[in-house]
Amino acid sequence: MGVALIIFVGGMGGSPPEEMVAHARRAIARDTIERALATGVFEQVIVVTDMEQLERELSGRAIVEQSEGPFHFGERLRDVIRRYRVEKPLYIGGGAAPLLSSEELGAIARELSVAENTVITNNIFSADLIAFTPGQAIEAIEPPSTDNPLAQLLAHQAGLKEVCLPRTAATQFDVDTPTDLLVLGLHPAAGPLTRAYLASLNLDISDLRGAMSFFTNPMAEVLVAGRVGSYVWSRLERDTACRIRALSEERGMCADGRAGRGEVRSILGFYLEEVGPARFFQSISQLGNAAFIDTRVIFDHLGLDVSRRDRFFSDLGRPGEIGNTFVREFTKAAIVAPIPVILGGHSLVSGGLLTLIEVAWLEHDRKGNY
Repeated sequence: MGVALIIFVGGMGGSPPEEMVAHARRAIARDTIERALATGVFEQVIVVTDMEQLERELSGRAIVEQSEGPFHFGERLRDVIRRYRVEKPLYIGGGAAPLLSSEELGAIARELSVAENTVITNNIFSADLIAFTPGQAIEAIEPPSTDNPLAQLLAHQAGLKEVCLPRTAATQFDVDTPTDLLVLGLHPAAGPLTRAYLASLNLDISDLRGAMSFFTNPMAEVLVAGRVGSYVWSRLERDTACRIRALSEERGMCADGRAGRGEVRSILGFYLEEVGPARFFQSISQLGNAAFIDTRVIFDHLGLDVSRRDRFFSDLGRPGEIGNTFVREFTKAAIVAPIPVILGGHSLVSGGLLTLIEVAWLEHDRKGNY
């Protein structure tokens, strides 16, 4: 058996911003499948989803399995690999790698096709793109409930050799939140179905475009705060013209259980507790010309049980739709801050920043600024 592309894409359901992200992930999955099929390398395409629309949209293009009832990621992936006897699976999570080209997908598949006892991933510690051989290696691990630890388990428990893909916007960026949709909408490498869907949303990207423009300004300073990895930090220092003020804290807070145990601690969170949202963002405005903030670290520090709905409405800057009183006031203060403040999750300060740096220089060059 050759290389099989396996995509899991699930609907979030519920509020309008959750539906927005779910529909975008569906479009991304369809674009990814078209790009994969264009390579001529993949023997099978298998999609596991709870979205009935995908079965109709992918008729004749992929095997579509509907997911119903309780869902466990690792057990379902193992089941798919068993039943279809997949020897060389390339798994991509819903919303992951929306900028990955046909050429890049084909290159990963070809590398996998000749590899033995190997796992190829975009991030060994928190993966959402994992290619491995043999497929039976999944029998040697304790199946994880999410995709993030899968590559590490295959390496450590099944003994597969690790191969990490180059860390680029294409391999690192994924869509988890509405802010990621704003970022994706700026990049020309988004697939045609994804671009069409994002255009239909008519989202306001003026603040994001304004904040992003400072990356190419040698007189500017940009604040980045949250779960900022060392590689992203190094790229910010190397690939931007501005000065960078970076505050990295609580990396891995979900993976190692600190968030679940209420152990998250944030410097920004302590300061916010002392001065309140209005003063907080007034102070932030003195630290740079723009700010990119991973709010999940702050919310967890404060012990807030913030629903995904409220987090997403906060990302979109729509405080009137937010139920949590503190998050509503926090979001209002961010909107009226003297500088553009971009709120989001982990993807904003990881692959999102890599993507924005690329777009900032593309727009800089397009305007003839040399």
